[in-house]
Amino acid sequence: MTPDLVLALLGFAFVTSVTPGPNNMMLLASGANFGFRRTVPHMLGISLGHAVMVFLVGLGLAGLFRAWPPALVILKAASLAYMLWLAWKIALAAAPGEGRQPARPMTFLQAAAFQWVNPKAWAMALGAVSAYVTTPTVSAFALVSVLFALVSMPSVAVWAAAGQAVRHWLQTPGRLTAFNVTMAALLLASLWPVLTVSL
Repeated sequence: MTPDLVLALLGFAFVTSVTPGPNNMMLLASGANFGFRRTVPHMLGISLGHAVMVFLVGLGLAGLFRAWPPALVILKAASLAYMLWLAWKIALAAAPGEGRQPARPMTFLQAAAFQWVNPKAWAMALGAVSAYVTTPTVSAFALVSVLFALVSMPSVAVWAAAGQAVRHWLQTPGRLTAFNVTMAALLLASLWPVLTVSL
């Protein structure tokens, strides 16, 4: 991969990682509800989980969608159903320590697995592999994955930090409820661009 192509890929990875989407809406909510430190496993799960996804997509998983188009419809339906459930959970989340079941942040494995039902993550992986890999080799896909992970971590950390920054202001239960309902609505809104176009 040429230096120019690497720079272009880094720009693509930064823009797609730092802009609003399901991952970042959940990190904003997690930072506000649990703080930055407790959200670190969630951030690592996103960055490393997506890197693995990019690598596997490069190895040929993307061919499934070309060979069997209904797989794309199934992915979108599963993603929408999961996001609706997740938005519902966020909207009704109580402050840590409140409610019948203590609230807790997403784990590393949960965040990594979430990438497989995140339409934006699929679009990012497919875009990176199709646009920036000129020679389809294992090493090329590995390089794209590593570069994505390196750019993703600080990009998503911004959202958790932003959530942490407003945490004190959200100590009032009414404000926290309004924030969580807003985050749930934004999570659903972030699906619209990627669900209305083909991956």
